[in-house]
Amino acid sequence: MSNPLEDEYFDFHWQGTDSHDTLHEGIISARNLLLARVALIDKGYQITAISVKVKPVFQFNFQHISSAEITIFFRQLATLLSAGIPLVQALSVIGQGHENQGMQKLLSALMEDIQNGQTLADSLRKFPKYFEHLICNLITAGENAGILESLLTKIATYKEKTELLRKKFKKALIYPLTVLSVAFVVTAILLVFVIPVFKELYTSFGAELPLFTQSVLSLSTWLINDWWIIGLLLLIISYSFYYAQRHSKAFEHFIDSTLLKLPIVGQLITKAIIARFTRTLSTLSAAGIPIVDALHSVSGVCGNYVYSEAILSMRDDVATGHRLQYAMLKTHLFPNFVQQMIAIGEESGALDNMLAKTADFYEAELDNLVDNLGSLVEPLIMVLLGLIIGGLVIAMYLPIFQMGAVMA
Repeated sequence: MSNPLEDEYFDFHWQGTDSHDTLHEGIISARNLLLARVALIDKGYQITAISVKVKPVFQFNFQHISSAEITIFFRQLATLLSAGIPLVQALSVIGQGHENQGMQKLLSALMEDIQNGQTLADSLRKFPKYFEHLICNLITAGENAGILESLLTKIATYKEKTELLRKKFKKALIYPLTVLSVAFVVTAILLVFVIPVFKELYTSFGAELPLFTQSVLSLSTWLINDWWIIGLLLLIISYSFYYAQRHSKAFEHFIDSTLLKLPIVGQLITKAIIARFTRTLSTLSAAGIPIVDALHSVSGVCGNYVYSEAILSMRDDVATGHRLQYAMLKTHLFPNFVQQMIAIGEESGALDNMLAKTADFYEAELDNLVDNLGSLVEPLIMVLLGLIIGGLVIAMYLPIFQMGAVMA
């Protein structure tokens, strides 16, 4: 069966009246004119005119659906269902008000499935690119228990927190990566355009150059003449890294464990993982998902192989009758604060609340770390830039300094 998002959709401009003879008009997306008519009739409209909307010759068609749009979709759906609006009508309202054509097609496909008798969870499972397995399981639990509205509210909150966490993490990495990229570009410009000028100057002197200067001049010559080798090496290394990470569990474990040990980045990653772990487990626990099943789902959203293995080990311990706090203690990966909060939650029967409070704490910690990251990383970056740029400048002027010393 073909994916509805991959089929060709057309926009139809229509006019019609409702049961009170009130005139309405709008735009509806469908695969053909007949399906557009059927969809409008199902909504209770009597069609008076309908035609294909002609698209401009030059028009950009945005098909990409971002994670932020999916997050907003869950909040809108939860709000509409809480207001008593039926599911199909809620999807229609969200789709008609959306500017992203890809999102409109997605919602049309969901509406079509639900109208054909499928559940919302089964409809979402057809699009794993946008709706992860964990979310679909939560919606299934909500539909089975008859509490879909409250579950969607929890999912919307969870997605908003996760999206905010992702943005904070990206914000933390943008500054150092931007500065290092600029340093790389400046260094390349110096080696390719500036240093060759000094090379011609020193060659005309015919004097022997210091070893440091000779090394930099050789590097500049090699970069100019054999730049393609660097590109080829980078391509091979990047592909090898990607392939090894995708196909070798040992390599993936090595990379993830190494990242956790880095001075500042490791602390950032650890806080983000713990915040995501506690937030997700809190949401699943509040939805009534058994702790063993919840741990299995959480292991897939941590984003780090070391923690994923540890959580699966925790699941096995809990399945054999151990308490979650004891299983967590055996991993040696979670701070004492997290263990104590979970122990209190297990003792008081309010595990989901304690996990939520722990997630709030680590999200605040991560926020503070991101805000202070500039002052922490800036000295290291300045030292690195000084060594690179300053080293090149010294290498070029070192012969001049030596000539001045000899003449003196």
